[in-house]
Amino acid sequence: MFHRFLTGTAALALMATGALAQQTDITIGMQLEPPNLDPTGGAAAAIDEVVYANVFEGLTRFASDGSVIPGLAASWEISEDGLTYTFNLRDGVSFHDGTSFTAEDVVFSLDRARAEDTTNAQAALFAGIDSVEAVDDTTVAITLSAPNGAFLFNLAWGDAVIVAPESVETNATNPVGTGPFVFSEWVQGDRVELTRNADYWGEMPALEAATFRFISDPNAAFAALMAGDVDAFPVFPAPETLSQFEADPRFNVIVGSTEGETILSTNNQSPPLDDIRVRQAIAHAINRQDIIDGAMFGYGTPIGTHFAPHHPDYVDLTENSRFDPDRSRILLAEAGVSDLTLRLALPPPSYARRGGEIIAAQLRAVGIETEISNLEWAQWLEQVFRGTDYDLTIVSHTEPADINIYARPDYYFQYDSQEFQDLMANLTATTDPAERSALNRQAQEMIAGDFVNGFLFQLAKTGVANANIEGLWENSPTQANDLTGVRWTE
Repeated sequence: MFHRFLTGTAALALMATGALAQQTDITIGMQLEPPNLDPTGGAAAAIDEVVYANVFEGLTRFASDGSVIPGLAASWEISEDGLTYTFNLRDGVSFHDGTSFTAEDVVFSLDRARAEDTTNAQAALFAGIDSVEAVDDTTVAITLSAPNGAFLFNLAWGDAVIVAPESVETNATNPVGTGPFVFSEWVQGDRVELTRNADYWGEMPALEAATFRFISDPNAAFAALMAGDVDAFPVFPAPETLSQFEADPRFNVIVGSTEGETILSTNNQSPPLDDIRVRQAIAHAINRQDIIDGAMFGYGTPIGTHFAPHHPDYVDLTENSRFDPDRSRILLAEAGVSDLTLRLALPPPSYARRGGEIIAAQLRAVGIETEISNLEWAQWLEQVFRGTDYDLTIVSHTEPADINIYARPDYYFQYDSQEFQDLMANLTATTDPAERSALNRQAQEMIAGDFVNGFLFQLAKTGVANANIEGLWENSPTQANDLTGVRWTE
């Protein structure tokens, strides 16, 4: 009896100690490892998933609901003609290496992003900037060549974060920003470690340390969560196992939306794909729901154009490219195409690998064979994205509101329409919300009508986390694992 009383007392003491010593570190799982850690020098979404809002910050930033809020700029004023934006910067901000953040860093960052030899994957975001001037240490004036209704939105992208000239050359492997977390270590092939920035200018995060672990295999991701080796997997790669986590009180399953338009990207300059009838035939051969069910286990929303269904300007154009294999065969015959074999290059994500097998079978049913090549992410970026050496590929475009990529003739799917380019130029120069909405709708209809790509589905965000974690984003308005509001509840 006495022994049992002592044991109970000890247990209570331990419980009290545990309550006081709340966990302050977190391990986040990611399927893809970033090729580098500089968001201004790479196109891979995995870069921002580690560093956006954690290590690097921009003048503005995206909140969890997709709204644009102040970042390193505390406030701003816009001139009556819509050409000059005057940003009032936060005072007393330092980079992680101790150098001061001033207006000159903004000038350096934006001039570098828009330079002719820029390495920025989204250089088009900065094309309308005419000049960037440091008025004083905490004031920057940015003058545009024409009004841009999306300018503050553009500055919230990870590609627009502010970097320092003292550290920019080594940001790819040793990122130095102004954010609430400091880069600690990158063990390539395994993990990136961050620690809390004790000198952060803003609200101090609850977490003291964060580790991003890279686990490409869905089975290993499942095992890591079950074993507690990973605390959360915000974009979980094995949706077929979500029901097991839903039944386990140790976990929360977080299902939201992303900006990820998942497409069967088509090389519009590679014969016979330069014939709209062939592209249309491919589109009609695709059964979207079969892909969503077979590759994503029911998670995903069918799309008929490159636009997010949750966006207020979305137009449902799925009927335009409805599943109609008989129509596909007729179109191929009209185009004089037979015995067609196309190269289908697949990057690592499961939506691509699983979806690719399903699409290959669907194309085979209408007389189109495919040669599948499974590429690692670095190979895909080099061969497909940069080299345009492919016929078909499957990829999710997770950048927010990025229909403007169709206005770039040298972009990897090589769609060259002067009419669409003019439409995008008009959209950029338009600030009236109603007019912008009409132009967005027109743009969706144009690329759907040109059958530029096979539009498949909007990627769902299916995450799993320890039930005691709060503050992870439900939706993904941009590709990020923003840890600034994440904490353990017990």
